Amino acid sequence: MSAPLTGFTVTSATLRALASTEPCADGTRLVRDIRRSKRLVLLRGVLDAAPGGRAGEAADHWALLEEAERRDPDAVRDVLHYPATGVWAEETLRRLHAPYGPPADLGHLGALAVAAALRSGITFKTTLRPVHGRLVLPTLGLLRPARPGPLALTEGCWDPDDPAALVLHPLPGGRTALDDLDPYRAPGPTDPGPVHPGPVHPGPVRPARRLTPKGHKRWDTQWSGALTLLDRYDTARADEIGLLLRSVVPLGGGSRSSGATLPAAAGSVLARTQAPPALAATLVHEVQHGKLTALADILTLHTADRTPRHWAPWRSDPRPLEGLLHGAYAHLALAGYWQRAALYGARGAWAQHARIRAQVAAVLPALHGHPQLTSTGREFTAAMAVAERAMDDLPPPGDQHAVARRAVDRERRAWCALHPELAPFAEG
Repeated sequence: MSAPLTGFTVTSATLRALASTEPCADGTRLVRDIRRSKRLVLLRGVLDAAPGGRAGEAADHWALLEEAERRDPDAVRDVLHYPATGVWAEETLRRLHAPYGPPADLGHLGALAVAAALRSGITFKTTLRPVHGRLVLPTLGLLRPARPGPLALTEGCWDPDDPAALVLHPLPGGRTALDDLDPYRAPGPTDPGPVHPGPVHPGPVRPARRLTPKGHKRWDTQWSGALTLLDRYDTARADEIGLLLRSVVPLGGGSRSSGATLPAAAGSVLARTQAPPALAATLVHEVQHGKLTALADILTLHTADRTPRHWAPWRSDPRPLEGLLHGAYAHLALAGYWQRAALYGARGAWAQHARIRAQVAAVLPALHGHPQLTSTGREFTAAMAVAERAMDDLPPPGDQHAVARRAVDRERRAWCALHPELAPFAEG
């Protein structure tokens, strides 16, 4: 786990509210503030680590950002806190401090500055060098110059109708973008990778290439359908997703995951195209990972290592404690979402709720009793357990919950048979 950020205070009430996974204004505000603080620390780190020969260039780019901020602070904030900017900043810091390997892409800071300047409407003039014949402008899209070499840029350089421009695709109904353009929309080979590569199936994740207009239209349809369902079944979660999710990155072919969350790309998820009910559930699930990742940046919930040894009923592979905590947290939110959907008559929702709730209930005792939880971690997992038990107030009809619990117990026994050396880590 990374060193926590300082300067944040989390009250017990806010901690318990976040642990329940239920949206609350204080929790959402805290998550956003943590993300912004961490991003500014990263950007400051890039500036401070820039080698002598590039320090002046970086300072010039930063000066352009500051000039744009004086005109339109919100536009500059959106560029700097765009999810892909975090991936770039973390990768750049790693490369600046690595004795070997590829050079850091400090020129991207200029692209951030130009995007901010364009969005703020200031007059400017600068020169950047496209990479592989393309110049990305975060939150806007990218330019494909007709000629190689350095590119002179002014306030008139971006025209969305120009054939040389590829525009970032906005999804309907909000500020979320479908990002199939930014080269930093997903981690590079040295990035630690997703917190949780998919709610069911482990496996590698990679972003899709630029989609066709037909692919964009398909995403628009599925996204609109998912938002409609979220608004109908769980308005608070729909609002939370709108506030915390800035971009969706389409998953490439061959990805077995339905979704994944990248720690470096706060405010983004990778997702594959799927029917609206499944996409709505994926969004609920993945946004929780982002919330817990932000909280872990300022609070130490446990001191366990990353050895995979724990049983998680939603996966076949053993999980480290961090992965088990993330999975239980995201699935707790899913159980709540499906319960609300069932109360509105959604087909199959009671079965989904019963199955997922039984999975969460099966691992919460092991989580809460883990000896390497901190006192904060114990308070957090205790509040998760309270939220799970509160679902008894609106149980599924018949014996669906009991049937689901028996099924999870059978899966536990089967997993222990496959991993006898890890059986003690599967106890409830």
